[in-house]
Amino acid sequence: MLLLHPDVSGERSPLKRSAEAALEEASGLASAIRIDLVDSLIVPVRQVRPGQYLGPGKIAELADRIRIDEIDLVIFDCGLSPIQQRNLERALGAKVIDRTALILEIFGDRASTREGELQVELAHLTYQKSRLVRSWTHLERQRGGMGFMGGPGETQIEADRRLIDERIAQIRRQLKSVTRTRGLHRARRQKAPYPVIALVGYTNAGKSTLFNRMTRADVMAKDMLFATLDPTLRAIDLPSGRRVMLSDTVGFVSELPTTLVAAFRATLEEVLEADIVVHVRDAAHGDSDIQRDDVLAVLADLGLEPAQDGQSLAHPERGRLPLIETLNKIDLADDETQAALAATARRHGHMVALSALTGEGCDDLVQTLDGLLSAQDVEMTVTVPFADGATQAWLKAHSNVLDIGHGEDGMRYTVRVDPVAWAKFAKDGGDGMREDMSDQDMDGDTMDAAGIGETARRS
Repeated sequence: MLLLHPDVSGERSPLKRSAEAALEEASGLASAIRIDLVDSLIVPVRQVRPGQYLGPGKIAELADRIRIDEIDLVIFDCGLSPIQQRNLERALGAKVIDRTALILEIFGDRASTREGELQVELAHLTYQKSRLVRSWTHLERQRGGMGFMGGPGETQIEADRRLIDERIAQIRRQLKSVTRTRGLHRARRQKAPYPVIALVGYTNAGKSTLFNRMTRADVMAKDMLFATLDPTLRAIDLPSGRRVMLSDTVGFVSELPTTLVAAFRATLEEVLEADIVVHVRDAAHGDSDIQRDDVLAVLADLGLEPAQDGQSLAHPERGRLPLIETLNKIDLADDETQAALAATARRHGHMVALSALTGEGCDDLVQTLDGLLSAQDVEMTVTVPFADGATQAWLKAHSNVLDIGHGEDGMRYTVRVDPVAWAKFAKDGGDGMREDMSDQDMDGDTMDAAGIGETARRS
């Protein structure tokens, strides 16, 4: 296999990764499909040719190299039009795929659940449909039919397009069923009084390693791109005793194909259900800042617009979500860089420098999460009927009980509690309770967000 990264003149800007860094990332993508790499090259391109992408001189040079080394696959680390792909294959005498096709191959290899397989197939078919023009001459033929497979004179390309459309429609129906099941699971989680913390980040930034470190789980965490495709959820207990759900999600990458973003949207939207988003960054990577921007761009596409202060995301329905940046892989940095990263984290309350591999700094992240959630707690007094053992047990398990007293109508609990968790519980099983809440602890907007009614607000 030969890997080519076209370096187009005038395309680079201070915010764009260097050609060398882009080639290194593309090499990582190529190695993920376990094909022998003969060589990887940066190809300077003054002007993109609409027919063959490259100029005739460069194509002739590459064709000689491909013939001599008997290379049968060429990967272009860019997007190619169907016409460009077809013409390049003819000129080079080898199979040609672009960056989108490469990432689709990786996702197809990594998918391990039915939902993941369907999402990858949907993305594949959407991609293939747009490229039927590149197919061989048999697609130019006219074909007759018996009526049930297409009318007289239907071309082969039309028949292929129709078959793809039918399969896409079938997959979408199946995905609706899977998504409905995911929605039911999500609804059950929403009823549970546990905040959800979502790990997001660039692929290979160390999300799964951090997930395993925090949950003591065994999610596949390897030094490879897109090791995780399907979201994984585990419960962990914070130092305060508060239980939270930690979610590991698919990694992002620069120029993530739009077909994949669309196909995996239901999976990516798990992030929208989070109460806190933890952005795991590879601080040892030379393009860490650019990778950060790529991740934030995908989150914005999902509806989570980053705030200017970098400490929160604007949720389309739930206001601001806290955002924590973890500067991961400090074990790979020298002492001076480690000190600089630690100083940066200290200056920003929403940053933590750590190594998911060695565990250094992971306790700081846990403490930060615990403190952030505790800061959202409110103090309130709840009168619980004497016979309502379920509510009394819930308060003891999920709140910080400050005082317990006896009243005429029942037990009076003064607690500090997560208002959202309390609202979930009160909505589903809190009949007969009366809440008395201090105005200085919770304003009207917070009450509305938590779903707490007028009785509590007036008390």
